[in-house]
Amino acid sequence: MARVTDLPRNCHARATSLRCNSAVAHTLRHAARPLPAGFHVIIAAQFLSALADNALLIVTIAWLQRTGQPEWWTPLLKFFFIASYVGLAPMVGAVADSMCKARVMAWTNGIKLAGAVTLGCGLQPLAAFALVGFGAAAYAPAKYGLITELVPPHRLVNANAWIEVTVVGAVLLGTACGGLLVSDLFASWLAVAALDRWLAGLSFGPGGGLSAALLLIVATYVGAWVVNLRIRRTGAVPLPIPRHPARLLREFWAANRILWRDAGGGRLSLAVTSLFWGAGAVLQFAVLRWATDHLDMSLSSAAYLQAAVALGVIGGAAYAGQRIGLAQAPRLMLAGVALGLLVALGSWIHSIPMAAMLMITVGGVGGLLLVPMNALLQHRGYRLLSAGRSIAVQGFNENASILLMLAGYALLIRAEVPVTPLMLGFGLSIAVAMALLAWRFRAMVAAAAPERLAPVRR
Repeated sequence: MARVTDLPRNCHARATSLRCNSAVAHTLRHAARPLPAGFHVIIAAQFLSALADNALLIVTIAWLQRTGQPEWWTPLLKFFFIASYVGLAPMVGAVADSMCKARVMAWTNGIKLAGAVTLGCGLQPLAAFALVGFGAAAYAPAKYGLITELVPPHRLVNANAWIEVTVVGAVLLGTACGGLLVSDLFASWLAVAALDRWLAGLSFGPGGGLSAALLLIVATYVGAWVVNLRIRRTGAVPLPIPRHPARLLREFWAANRILWRDAGGGRLSLAVTSLFWGAGAVLQFAVLRWATDHLDMSLSSAAYLQAAVALGVIGGAAYAGQRIGLAQAPRLMLAGVALGLLVALGSWIHSIPMAAMLMITVGGVGGLLLVPMNALLQHRGYRLLSAGRSIAVQGFNENASILLMLAGYALLIRAEVPVTPLMLGFGLSIAVAMALLAWRFRAMVAAAAPERLAPVRR
């Protein structure tokens, strides 16, 4: 039986409980609501654009091989594509913020289209792919910035889940379509042969089925451009763009410092996503080598392990979008540690079915980690900077990490490091780095008592 002096405390606890239950119910009601009108148009536009990007990469690689170009040109396609993200980062964020982002998406998709068309018209493939990379680098801040303006903070994790699932789906389907477009089966179709002859008369493409394949990719870019025109405006006020390049560069580095010094989640999420994408780029090549050297698989069969990772990412991203809130993102650092340990575990696996299960698990844990961290980074960047500038800073750091880690991986391959210790060391390095980031973030929280991570309703 409660004492009289306990009654106020019990009443306060009951009132607090009722308020908490009401807040939870309010959050669940918002989570059950559909995403804002126009969001899925953005998803459709970026899916078609990414689908064309990945198919174009496969077709361009086949183009290089059939025209007898040096073998070392093949990885340079990806290098030139990614270099645009790093080199143009100070400019593209400010451009995205200075005008309607839906219009920027349409224009930059047009630049990708121009890259594909000029490739068919005879432009050097590396230069053409650099032009496509330029369009992609400018497209990303506008796309993510538009989503940040359109979607309220408490729905950003769900929105990012949609983005990651469709991006990975576009990678899978684009790679598969590219494989079909460069196959002998596609070239043997009568309609393709007739289209190739017609395009040869226009001096478009190298023939052999690749001209028709390139035309289909151009048509996909046109479809993405048409969908981009249907994206509605958010009403956000454009920000002025500095007229002098030196000032633009100073503002970019100032924005970069702001995010790296943010103790409220910006520094943590930026470090995690940069490490994730750099490690993912290395893993893309390491899995192929591990499968061929360690599991005695052919190169074509090894590609299915990459698909297993992508399927896992889709599952992890979908789960994160439904079950994980923005404030819970920092608690997922243990998933990063587990990701590294799973990669290291591959050193002791010799069974192909076990390897496939491991890659699906690696992808699932990666998707579970990436989606909330992406949402947290966008939320903090939008509050501290602006939508376009924060995405540009994110793209710069993530793609710089990719270039650095790929360079390190190439040096290890040149030094003829065996794949088993390479996978072991790589996985343990990821686990240690994630553990250090988690420890550092908890130390900052304890020392500085930073701003709460719960999203603020606007």
